[in-house]
Amino acid sequence: MSIRTGNSEGKITGWGMALGPETITNDDLASRMDTSNEWILERTGISERRIGGTTAGLAVEAGQTALEMAGCNAKDIDLLILATTTPDDQIPATSGMVQHQLGLQCGAMDINAACSGFVYSLVTGFGFLKLGYKKILIIGSETLSRFTDWEDRSTAILFGDGAGAVVIEAQEGDGYLRGWDLNCEGSLRDILYAEVGGTIVMAGKEVFRKAVLAMTESAKSSMTAAGLSPSDISYVIPHQANIRIIESSMKRLGIAKDRAVSVLHKTGNNSSASIPIALFEALNDGRIKSGDILLLVGFGAGMTSASAVVQWGEANE
Repeated sequence: MSIRTGNSEGKITGWGMALGPETITNDDLASRMDTSNEWILERTGISERRIGGTTAGLAVEAGQTALEMAGCNAKDIDLLILATTTPDDQIPATSGMVQHQLGLQCGAMDINAACSGFVYSLVTGFGFLKLGYKKILIIGSETLSRFTDWEDRSTAILFGDGAGAVVIEAQEGDGYLRGWDLNCEGSLRDILYAEVGGTIVMAGKEVFRKAVLAMTESAKSSMTAAGLSPSDISYVIPHQANIRIIESSMKRLGIAKDRAVSVLHKTGNNSSASIPIALFEALNDGRIKSGDILLLVGFGAGMTSASAVVQWGEANE
């Protein structure tokens, strides 16, 4: 387990998102397999999911929006970090295609920590700001529909395609990353995986149990690192995997469930893209205000977990 205390200088100045072009509803799935809208809603909280596009294409769309919001030109970006577990090619890294299509003139790399990937990438980005970089583009982008068995109702009901992006910039004075935690329990590989050329295999009950534990323990570690308690958290931006996982985790953390930002009902599980997509929605609807303290937390295949405490301030507006 890796835990760090103290502020890390930097601020989020732009954000963007993109979703697959095709909408698949629960009724659509019920027409092709033994399930129903009610069954899916009760167990997952998902009504529909968006599929289609490429990992690079969705990343470019979300990244361009984030750059425009931040007022950045392509040449201003010092580094691109792409979180993905569904690269378009086995070789080379998909971040290279995204870098080229956005017209960036900087280093680019993929980070694969499954659904925890965006938080892994965010923490990595803040580390590079400390090393002297000024502006970094961080994107989570996934096309999970390509690795989904659409005849398997235990997994087909869950996953969608999408991307979310943020621009982070260095600043003087106190920073906005107040605490973080990254972890992995590699012995749990077999409860959620996809072999090369295969589709997603999941032991649902075991994933549920481990996910709740992983999310709550990581979140507690980040709050401790930040010197904060659950009552200090304004909003939780959780990985959008399953509404019951989110609600169980919130209960264990002692944070009211209405403080969890959820877009799960209309996006499905977008893996590393789910947290930045939920963040985008909460920022765009005006929910997040200056001074709010955000807890970003997720878990993923591997089994990875990650969390970060971010303070939203006037510098972000």
